[in-house]
Amino acid sequence: MAEAATSGPSDVLAVDIGATFTKYCAVASDGTLRGAITRLDTPYPCRPATLVDTVARIINDSGFARAAVGFPGDMLDGRVLEPGNLSRAGGITTPIDPLIDAQWVNFDLQTTLQARCRAEVRVVNDATLAAHGYARGEGRELIFTLGTGLGISLVVDGRWQKIRDIGSLAFHDVGTYDEVFGEPSRARDQALWRRNLAVALSEFVLEFSPDLVHVGGGNARHVHRDDLAHIGAPVEFNDNEGTLRGAARLFEAS
Repeated sequence: MAEAATSGPSDVLAVDIGATFTKYCAVASDGTLRGAITRLDTPYPCRPATLVDTVARIINDSGFARAAVGFPGDMLDGRVLEPGNLSRAGGITTPIDPLIDAQWVNFDLQTTLQARCRAEVRVVNDATLAAHGYARGEGRELIFTLGTGLGISLVVDGRWQKIRDIGSLAFHDVGTYDEVFGEPSRARDQALWRRNLAVALSEFVLEFSPDLVHVGGGNARHVHRDDLAHIGAPVEFNDNEGTLRGAARLFEAS
């Protein structure tokens, strides 16, 4: 991560909490990443206190005045509605722990982090932060992030819209979206993973009627353009750093 002394006054620290890794970097106001991205293993069991300790240390050590945090679960106004894969006691290949899950539900992550940090802190769903990094700001844009799970976000004329988080919902009675489209499923049978993805994205295009679909995240590189040629909307493939690049725009959007 770039040192605070070499960053500009309008720079933001971007923190992307993933179910496997947590990464962070300094980001300029135009979305340019400054310096290298630092990656840490996301700690498990990932109870709220454990994650707050980790993220607060990252933010305070950075020296930045502003920090944007992407969380891999459903959120509203900085409060966790559903924690997604973070409620799995030993990582993404282990079952959901109901006790950890209960600790996360309704946990005010933004307020808790703000109390622990010297910086101004904002916390949103990671796909929401990615939407700020990928969206062009014209028409209806539907954003999908492919990584440990599947994230979705909607932007209309440059303004983010609240829609449901899909990670824990069922896909065709096969499993949850996170299970069917997460990294373990891709590693096990990539051809099936790609076929299922085309079906899922077609269904979401039918529901949300986007003018443009963005596909990003670490596993976007495993998707072939031809896979999505018939989903009903044009597709733009993006890099894996949209969640980080959206950090400064998160503050501009308020």
